[in-house]
Amino acid sequence: MGRHLTKKPYLELLDKPILTHTIGAFDRSPVIDTIFVIVGETDLDVCRSVVIEPYDFQKVAALVPGGETRQDSVFNGLEALPDDTDFVVVHDGVRPFVTDEMIFTCLEAAADWGAAVVAVPVKDTIKITDRGGFVVDTPDRSQLWAIQTPQVFRRDLLLEAHLHAQRKQIQLTDDAALVEQLGLKVKCVMGSYGNLKITTPEDLIVAEVLMRKA
Repeated sequence: MGRHLTKKPYLELLDKPILTHTIGAFDRSPVIDTIFVIVGETDLDVCRSVVIEPYDFQKVAALVPGGETRQDSVFNGLEALPDDTDFVVVHDGVRPFVTDEMIFTCLEAAADWGAAVVAVPVKDTIKITDRGGFVVDTPDRSQLWAIQTPQVFRRDLLLEAHLHAQRKQIQLTDDAALVEQLGLKVKCVMGSYGNLKITTPEDLIVAEVLMRKA
């Protein structure tokens, strides 16, 4: 079990695994009906026993085995959804600071546009370089957004985007980018710089501070 618990979703943030905090945010949200947790095939037992069972979640319907890539894992999740699902919310398991407002605002925008993502304006100046590391362009920062999750889509639209990507052998790390491949618009809604994705030891330190202040 110890080997599995070194993986990011299972690292403890204060008194609970990071993934438990994240699931809890959605479990408490009044606009979320059902939660499907996508988990690596080798982690199903530890996720169930450490992340799910000790806590009284009301909306977790199933653990879904993931695939080789993030894109494959999301597709497995899509296939597990009930046929009458209208909208799907895709979220990173290591973003535990998601709020009800983010979820609702993104869902509301997806209801209007079919696809919406939470994002924040980029603070730093961004440079595009060549392979040698030399600057070739400086994009206008006022038009640049850092994409976060949640990302919300009409289920039929996201499924179509994934099937299109499979036919074209396209592999991307972002579901919104798959929808963009269909030529459709994706609406950005304001997120938060506190909507931290915990990927480094330094992130975990920051997350602990944020969690204690909450």
